[in-house]
Amino acid sequence: MVSLSLWVQKYKVFKSLGPVLTVVVLGIILSNTHIVPISHDLYGEISTYLVPVAISVCMLSMNFKELKKLTKEPLLALVSAIFSVCIVAIILGIYFAPKIIEGWKCAGMFVGTYTGGTPNLTAIATGLDCSRETLAAANAADYVVSTPLMVFLFASPMILKASKRWNKFWPYQLSDEELEDGEQETLMSDKKWSIKDITWLLTIGFAVTFFTTIISQKIFPADFWKSGRLLMLTTVSIIISQLKPVKKLRGNLDLGLFLSLIFLSTIGFAVDLKQFIGSAFMMTLYVLLMLIFCILVHLIICRLLKIKYEYVILSMVGCIVDGPTSALTAAGANWKSLINVGLIMGIIAGALGNYVGIFVSYTVKYLCGL
Repeated sequence: MVSLSLWVQKYKVFKSLGPVLTVVVLGIILSNTHIVPISHDLYGEISTYLVPVAISVCMLSMNFKELKKLTKEPLLALVSAIFSVCIVAIILGIYFAPKIIEGWKCAGMFVGTYTGGTPNLTAIATGLDCSRETLAAANAADYVVSTPLMVFLFASPMILKASKRWNKFWPYQLSDEELEDGEQETLMSDKKWSIKDITWLLTIGFAVTFFTTIISQKIFPADFWKSGRLLMLTTVSIIISQLKPVKKLRGNLDLGLFLSLIFLSTIGFAVDLKQFIGSAFMMTLYVLLMLIFCILVHLIICRLLKIKYEYVILSMVGCIVDGPTSALTAAGANWKSLINVGLIMGIIAGALGNYVGIFVSYTVKYLCGL
């Protein structure tokens, strides 16, 4: 299933869905046609062992030295994007959380996915011990609403550049000379791995998961240890990623995605379509309003701070999708000098997403008295 979901990404229809939703939908079809069971002990075992390892492996891509490439404006744009998502999620969460099953968890999950991408949604869902049905509905709501937005964001550099009204409303932008100041990098190219890279990445991932699990169970309360482990696992993985031998390892993001997709295939298996359709509607409405208002807040803040719109766009793509996609957006717009900036913004957002997602979840839970 995972291999098929990745292979079909070369077709436009499946590329618009993305590998995550593709594998979930395949799982739903197989389970609801009774080809595979809806419930099985194996699904829980996969969740227990694979998800924390996948999170740890993904976090190994963080490099603090790359932060030096971020100047004041892109950093402010990134902070504005993360702040906007958090504040809007909390305000809307006060209304929606009581109306949605595990609504306070969904608030944090959506904050996670819009401050670093889908892997954060899965990570926070695991940290909050979210049910499979809720996670599947959350993934569906995310893709239904965010896919059209992503298409617009990819096209926005050319659309906004040609718009006289936009240039008049937002006169702050980089010159052609500043945008050309950089070397074009090859993105989405084939990667060279070795068995040593994979072995060490898995060894680090399992080791970090093992030790953070033991420590979390001993120092955190029973109803918080999984959330505490997520925060501890993220922190420890980022610290380890700064070691020189770890920086040389290749394929961490790809391997992390592969492990996550294996887990997500079991999410599709566990979905009962009758219950799923009812819960997905309120979530979709929540996500729609959340994206609309957080983008408005983000644009208002960046306009007041006179941040160049190129950084605003890349900050939104980096948060809503991921770093590589943000870099790809810069490359597509021929913003050569911003390719690395977009990549770094997305990586930082992904690292922070777990922290702010857990924070927002428990804030909404407290405010709603759940």
